[in-house]
Amino acid sequence: MKIAVTAESTIDLSKDLLEKFDIKVIPYEVILDGDAKFDGDITPEEIFAFVNEKGILPKTTAINEFQYTEFFEGLKKEYDAVIHFALSSGITSSCSHAQAAAEKIPNVYIVDTQSLSTGIALLAIYARELANGGEDAETVYEKVLKRVSSVQASFVIERLDFLYKGGRCNSLQLLGANLLKLRPRIVLKDGKMQSDKKYRGSMAGVVAKYCQETLAEFNTPDLKRVFITYSSATPEMIAAAKLALSNAGFKDIYETSTGATVASHCGANTLGILYLNDGNKK
Repeated sequence: MKIAVTAESTIDLSKDLLEKFDIKVIPYEVILDGDAKFDGDITPEEIFAFVNEKGILPKTTAINEFQYTEFFEGLKKEYDAVIHFALSSGITSSCSHAQAAAEKIPNVYIVDTQSLSTGIALLAIYARELANGGEDAETVYEKVLKRVSSVQASFVIERLDFLYKGGRCNSLQLLGANLLKLRPRIVLKDGKMQSDKKYRGSMAGVVAKYCQETLAEFNTPDLKRVFITYSSATPEMIAAAKLALSNAGFKDIYETSTGATVASHCGANTLGILYLNDGNKK
């Protein structure tokens, strides 16, 4: 059975990794002053420059049912089934649009990942491995659903400016965080972004502490793979994350950059570690 594994561009994988794991992508659009560009054709650096100049965030548009229908029907000409990994329904209406499109097309399965960025990638890669192992589409879909709740997706953010502009925090939270130089941890819980911890200090030190506490809290990782994903990051931030994950025993440590859609909501110097937390208990 030939199975297509798909996601939106918010999966935040490089072209090389998308090719390596054979994952097809439908892109979001990012609109800057009325100029619409596909996610992937614009960089996070261009997003940050736009916000610094204009003082407003770009707009990101949900992918509509018609776009998903075209995407899935095109794939069904070549594949027997499609398993699509959607950005969390708690973040966007795109997931419901994908579900509506799938209802009209046989053998198209939609996974509400309850996650974003490379949290989505962890599930999509797992699906690809199952499909390559000879599992049929329905079995792959059912096995993937059982791991959705195991995705550990979190980030630390240097500044709250982008979250404030996007209406995800108020002016007092912004002022307090900037004055005290607080760096919040954002976690995905029940498909929505929540702030649950705050750090202080240089971002390299913050990343080291964030990784230490996250690994201690979500302490049954599947050590097969982990992602370090960032909108932008200093070499010191990346080195701190790699050291923590290497010491934890992860086999494959992938370093990826967010696309324009995710960068539009988190701002510069945002870094996260993402892994499946359903490994063996220590």
